[in-house]
Amino acid sequence: MKKIAFIAFLLAVSVAAGRAQESRQDISLSGFGLIEPYTYSATTYVHASSPAYGGLLSYRFMLTPSSAIEANYGITYQNEIKYEVNSAETTYRIETRTQEASFAYVRSFNFRKYNPFIEVGPSVNIFLPIINSSTSTLSARQQKEIGALYGAGVAYEISPSFDIRAEFRGIATKVPTFNDTADNLATNRWWNLYIPTIGVAYHF
Repeated sequence: MKKIAFIAFLLAVSVAAGRAQESRQDISLSGFGLIEPYTYSATTYVHASSPAYGGLLSYRFMLTPSSAIEANYGITYQNEIKYEVNSAETTYRIETRTQEASFAYVRSFNFRKYNPFIEVGPSVNIFLPIINSSTSTLSARQQKEIGALYGAGVAYEISPSFDIRAEFRGIATKVPTFNDTADNLATNRWWNLYIPTIGVAYHF
C-alpha cells in the first residue's frame, strides 16, 4: 500500500511539473511607485509634491515561448499635484488618485532562472481628483488621457509556478488639467510618468 501511495505521489508531482512547464498564462500582483516629473508652460508650472504608491494587476498570455500579450490595471492611493499659475501668483493643490488600463506586447529572453523582458503598448490613464481639505479648487473633474506604455524588467523563477518580477515602467501621456477651464491649469505638454514596480507572478 505504501509503495502504491508513493508511486501515485510521484506521478502527481510529475504531472504538476509537466503542466507548469507547459503553462502559457500568468497573473501577477505588484506594488509600484508613481513619480511625476516637473513640467511647465508659459503660464503654468506643474509638479507633484509627493510620489504616489499603488497596486498593479497584470495578466499575460504567451503567444510563443518568448512573446506574450499583456493586460494591466493599476491604481494609486493618492498624491498631491501642485499647479503654480502666472509665475506662482496663484497655487492650486489637487489630491489625486491615478488609474491605468494598458495593453502591451512583451518580448522575453531566457537565461536559466532569469528572464529579462521588454514591453510596449497603449494605455488609458484616469486622473481622479479627491475633494478634501488638501484640494484647493472645486473645479477639478475626472480626466482620461491616452498614453504609451513602455518598460523593461527581469523575472526570477523561484519555482515552476512562481516568479518574482522587478521592472521599470514608464507612461508618456499629456499633463492633466482635470477638465478645469476656470483656473487655467492647461500646459499643453506631455510628461513621462516613472513607475518602478516589483511583484510576484503565478503561472498556470
